[in-house]
Amino acid sequence: MQEDFRLILDFVSVLAAAAAGGLFAALLRQPALLGYILGGIIVGPAGLGLIKELVQIETLAQFGVAFLLFALGVEFSLAELKKVQAIALGGGGLQITLTILVTTLLSLGMGWVSTPAKGVFLGAILSLSSTAVVLKCLMERNETETPHGQIMLGILVVQDLALGLMLAVLPALDQPPEAIGVAIGLALLKIGLFAAGAVAAGIWLIPYLLRLLAKTESRELFLLGVVALCLGIALLTEHLGLSIEMGAFVAGLMISEVEYSDQTLTYVEPLRDVFAALFFAAIGMLIDPLFLWNNLELILGLVCLVLVGKFLIITPLVKAFGYPLKTAIIVGLGLTQIGEFSFVLASEGQFLGLVSRRVYLLILGTTAVTLVVTPFVLRVVPLAFNWLESLPSLKRFFEPMEAPKEVSPEVAQLLEPVVICGYGRGGRNLVRLMQEHNYPVLVIDQSERAIQQLREAKIPYVYGNAASLHVLEKAGVEKAQSLVIAVSDPMSTRLCLKRALELNPDLDIVVRANTERDIELLYQLGAKEVVQPEFEASLELATHLLTGIGLPASVIEREMEQIRSSHYLDLRPEQGPAQIARDLRTATEAMNSKWYALPESSPLKGMTLEEANIRRLTGVSLVAIRRAEGEEIDYPGAQAQLQEGDRILAVGEPDELAAFNELAKGEVAIPGINTPCQWLLVPEDSPAHGKTLAELHLRRQYGVQVQAIRREGKFIRFPDGRAEIRVGDHLLLCGGSYPLRQLQQWLAPEPQQSVVAIPIIKAPVSEALQEYLPLDSQRNGD
Repeated sequence: MQEDFRLILDFVSVLAAAAAGGLFAALLRQPALLGYILGGIIVGPAGLGLIKELVQIETLAQFGVAFLLFALGVEFSLAELKKVQAIALGGGGLQITLTILVTTLLSLGMGWVSTPAKGVFLGAILSLSSTAVVLKCLMERNETETPHGQIMLGILVVQDLALGLMLAVLPALDQPPEAIGVAIGLALLKIGLFAAGAVAAGIWLIPYLLRLLAKTESRELFLLGVVALCLGIALLTEHLGLSIEMGAFVAGLMISEVEYSDQTLTYVEPLRDVFAALFFAAIGMLIDPLFLWNNLELILGLVCLVLVGKFLIITPLVKAFGYPLKTAIIVGLGLTQIGEFSFVLASEGQFLGLVSRRVYLLILGTTAVTLVVTPFVLRVVPLAFNWLESLPSLKRFFEPMEAPKEVSPEVAQLLEPVVICGYGRGGRNLVRLMQEHNYPVLVIDQSERAIQQLREAKIPYVYGNAASLHVLEKAGVEKAQSLVIAVSDPMSTRLCLKRALELNPDLDIVVRANTERDIELLYQLGAKEVVQPEFEASLELATHLLTGIGLPASVIEREMEQIRSSHYLDLRPEQGPAQIARDLRTATEAMNSKWYALPESSPLKGMTLEEANIRRLTGVSLVAIRRAEGEEIDYPGAQAQLQEGDRILAVGEPDELAAFNELAKGEVAIPGINTPCQWLLVPEDSPAHGKTLAELHLRRQYGVQVQAIRREGKFIRFPDGRAEIRVGDHLLLCGGSYPLRQLQQWLAPEPQQSVVAIPIIKAPVSEALQEYLPLDSQRNGD
């Protein structure tokens, strides 16, 4: 067979195997990259042996890593890198150093290697984690903008940069110490010169080149120019003795700050996905299942040693840099694998005689297993945390939300403010709009750069994580007119919405949805309005076109409002029930959620969700109902009726889920749909202070039931007679309107306004969000 045709046949075979493996993984609801690896194993030399020229496929697979890191560089701008530069540079450098040191000492002590040089080489291999696998998992779970995602990517970037240094030092490991010093010096000099050249090109050359390509208005020319730029810089770094991957990433960083970065990413993504699949299939072709089976115990032992060892090194480092324990554990578990670039080091080490053929195969096997295990680990972590946080003795250690770092003095003087979470481009525009109409405004952000801008502009702020209950309390959410959530992290968005409604159940909350999959869940969690910037852009374009055609403004406005009120269903692609259910599971698996079987004697049976008023009474959101006959209702509406035999997917904190369980079993009374409920603050001079509910006899004297007590951020649902009332408590009281007024006058001698404010600017905030909250505002510090 002709050589060129053989390459084409191998290339098509690998892509077909990757596609089949990816489809198989998708049907099993597993990450697609596991399917790509499986496809590679099947067609590789250890499988069916369909691929004859493995070297050529590996060469093509390098394009996959190059495009993957190029796209990462375009998305991962320098401004974002600055947010985690301390943990990326300091923590990443320490992690590599400690891993090499510990591995060298352990391997020498156990007799695994004969010289320190070989121990250092083994440590260098183990110190690298997989940028490709971790990035793919974070993208599939939409977690690249989360705190743990940013930390992982920052450390991975440092590891990728260190690869060039490792490759430069590798040939000198068996030389005298001065030779190693010279090799390190030359490598650092090359990296420094390349970095200086990259910065200069990024300022003076790249923007001009992209503008020139864009002026042609040719998609083909633009794509061709960008690919040539990416691969050209990658080859330059290879020629300098660094790595192709490092060059591709730097090329992406150079483009990330240019106005054509989004267009570049859109064009390159299809190439990236195709060649990335080829890369993972190439990894599969390196795996020899027979060798793994014959050395199963040894490889499993090495895998456990690597996973546990790297976790014990990385997790304390992240915690030492001031991050919450939960974030540190996720990062530690996410970076425990051995990276794909370790294949490059291992191959070079075998060529230089630093490792034997058997040790090389053991390294390949261990690396391959850790890469396969990683997606499962990252998927199980949220479920494990849900279980751990349900244990009262452990919950405080994993409390993800910290106290605010700083609160501006003006916050205490604000009355009924509009609270805006996220001070990116959309947040800044919204603040300006509110100030023009003289509405009191307060901003929550956790970026030091954004807080400094707020200080200079003398805008009231709370410096902290908007998903923290303590931060929301300090911001006065319980007395706010409205709340706007415009943060880029989907998980933080959901938690912020959930916790804000705990503080103020009737609060008017407008949320920016980062993806269309979040829209229904955000509505289900209690948002009054969900804005999706891409759909809003489509509506604005349509409005302009229809107005120009001559359609009456009233007709256009009515049609646009119908689309918004239907949650953009007219613009969203149709999805089958199975796909909707999968998206729902993915969205809720990182939150505290549980399936409940509705008891036969439950008082909720026959009630609609509106009548049951479950969110107000327990804090729980019901996001799915599975009927006894098998029908599933995802995102049920207010009129959905609970029936005998239903299984219910509930989302809430452990104490909220416990309260819902009591409510479903009929262990507590359910107020009628027309029964008013009100949050009331217990003032300092209240006669109720220090007394238990049994002593107060509120139900007997006033016909009012205390459904919940909120105290210092903690919720006591359905308190019994032993619960003691304290100054500063917020009581959720349910009863008749007249008894509630009487009880309020007794509890608070002076007339007092409920903490639940009536929202008065609902429409302006919603309209402002639709115009001013672009999707890409995460680059501006949301």
